[in-house]
Amino acid sequence: MVDLTTPISALLLPLGLDLYDLELTKGSLNVTVNKDGGVDVDSLAKANRTISEWLDENDPFPGRYTLDVSSPGLERRLRTSTHFTTAIGTLVTLREMRKGEATRRLEGELVSVTGNSIVLRDNNLGEISIEIDNVERARTVFVWGATAKPTPSKGRPQTSSKGRK
Repeated sequence: MVDLTTPISALLLPLGLDLYDLELTKGSLNVTVNKDGGVDVDSLAKANRTISEWLDENDPFPGRYTLDVSSPGLERRLRTSTHFTTAIGTLVTLREMRKGEATRRLEGELVSVTGNSIVLRDNNLGEISIEIDNVERARTVFVWGATAKPTPSKGRPQTSSKGRK
């Protein structure tokens, strides 16, 4: 398979974007881009046009395919050591597969990344060291914050329980 990571990363740099992930599946090229502060729709459209033009000119693989350019979103998929490193200190859910053992589903704070292993602080099991190669699927978990109670508008008169004020 052709390595598209280097050329696509180079195409994104002038747009102020970083390549977060690249996945080529049957009939689809999924490009995930990111930047500090998040990615807006205009940036996604520019990235899509730029990558599409490059693919048309260079034709890196035969056949038909769909190009999908997106942002990682609030709950980001974690596949590489770099992905895990950027998620240190956040809540993560993952599925761990080890040879000869049952699949384990874990959720907890990602504490550290060293080489090809991560340390996850699970509420039930404490700190667990996991090889990234054994992680079948992982993503960050977005935690909704507490919302403030609505306050009455200062411009409208309040009514008492007896009716008008």
